[in-house]
Amino acid sequence: MRKTFAVALMLTASLGLAACDKKSEDKAQDANQHAEQAQQDMNKAQDKVNDAAKENAEAAKAQAESNAAAQDEAAKKQ
Repeated sequence: MRKTFAVALMLTASLGLAACDKKSEDKAQDANQHAEQAQQDMNKAQDKVNDAAKENAEAAKAQAESNAAAQDEAAKKQ
């Protein structure tokens, strides 16, 4: 009786572990896919930050040129 119970218990445990492995592989694949998607989203966000910084630099340059032109006009009027 003990041997039968022990064999049945080991068989059940083995099947349980085999079933868990499949799910963990699926979860690992899902995690990898989500990580790749997150990396792509981070790259897009970084591109947007870079574009915004470039536009900000261009705006600052245009503002400086505008200020210089205004000072030249003010100097000519005096």
